[in-house]
Amino acid sequence: MKLVCSKSNLLNGVQTVSKAVPNKTTMSILQCILVNASKEIRLTANDMELGIETIVEGDIIEPGTVALDAKTFLDIVRSFTGDEITIETNSSYETILRCEKANYKIVGKSGEDFSNLPSIEKLDSIILSQFTLRELIRQTIFSIADNDTNKLMTGELFEINEDKLRVASLDGHRISIRKVYLKNAYPRKKVVVPGKTLNEISKILPGETDKDVVIFFTNKHIVFEFDNTTVVSRLIEGDYFNIDQMLSSDYETKVTVNKRKFLDGIGRATVLVKEGDKKPIIINITDENMELKINSTLGSMREEIDISKNGKDLMIGFNPKFLIDALRVIDEEEVDIYLVNPKAPCFIKDSEDSYVYMILPVNFTTVS
Repeated sequence: MKLVCSKSNLLNGVQTVSKAVPNKTTMSILQCILVNASKEIRLTANDMELGIETIVEGDIIEPGTVALDAKTFLDIVRSFTGDEITIETNSSYETILRCEKANYKIVGKSGEDFSNLPSIEKLDSIILSQFTLRELIRQTIFSIADNDTNKLMTGELFEINEDKLRVASLDGHRISIRKVYLKNAYPRKKVVVPGKTLNEISKILPGETDKDVVIFFTNKHIVFEFDNTTVVSRLIEGDYFNIDQMLSSDYETKVTVNKRKFLDGIGRATVLVKEGDKKPIIINITDENMELKINSTLGSMREEIDISKNGKDLMIGFNPKFLIDALRVIDEEEVDIYLVNPKAPCFIKDSEDSYVYMILPVNFTTVS
C-alpha cells in the first residue's frame, strides 16, 4: 500500500476516528486504526460499542490495508511539520510514514482481524442540521448519570413523534429536555443513545447550520452520517423512563428573572463552597425580590436579585451546580421558573416547552 495526502486532512481524519479507540482493552487490534486504501482512503476505529469511519482526501498509488496503533499514528502525524505525508507498507505490514525529511518506520498489523463497522440496513432515518444536533447534545448531556447503576440513565432518549424530535436525559436528581421541529414528518420511534456516543459526536461534528446530519435507526444501532464521516453506535436496550409522568404544569409560584444576573449570583455564592462540598444554595422568593444565600465552613454570602413574581412567597434550596448546568445552556435573556413548595421540583422552561429543566430541591438549614 502507498498513499499520499495532506497533513491537515490526515490529522483531522485520525483525530476523528480516534474517538472510537478504547482506552483499555484486552484485544490489541481494537487499539488500532484501520487504513484502507482501495477506491478511497478510509480510516476506521471500532471499540465494539462505538465505531467511526471517515474518508480522507488523497492519492492512492498502491491499494492496500494496514492496522496501525492509534496513539502512535496520531502522535506521528501530529509531529510532522510539512504539508504532505506519504504512507507506505510492505507485505509484512511494516509501515513507513514520511513528511519532508522526517521518516518513521513502525510495525503495522494485518487488517483481517480488525472489526469493521456493522452493516446496517438504512431504512428509518431523520434529517436535521449539524448545528441543531450539536445544540441538542450540549443542552441535555450534562444530566446523564456518570455510573452504570442504571444503564438507561447513562444514555439519552431520542423520541420522534411526526415532525418533532425530543431529546431527554436524567440522573435521578434532574431532567433535561429539548424539543425541536423537523422539516418533515416521520414514524414514531423511541431509542436510547449512549451518552459516550453523543459526547464524541459533539466533539467531531462541525456544527454548521447549512449542513445536515442523517440519522438512521435500527432495533440495536443508530448511525450518524455527516460530511465524509459515519458514526455507528449500539443503542441501550430497555424501556426509558416515563418522563411525562414526572413533569407537571401545576405551580404556586412563578418567577421571571434575568438569566445572566441569576447565573452570576449563583456563581458568586459558590466561591465559598469547597470542591466536593454539597452545600445548597437557599433561594428566598418574595415580591419583586429573590435573595440568594449560602453558608459554608468558609463563610456566608447573600445577594438580592430583582425579579417578577406571580404567586406565593417561597424559600427553597438547590444544589447550585444543577442550576448552573441548566442556566448556562439556555440562550434566552430571561427565564421563567415554576415552583410549588420547598419539597417539590422546580421547572425552568419556556412557554412552548422547547426546553424543560426539572431540578429536585434539597433540604437545608436557614442561614441567619
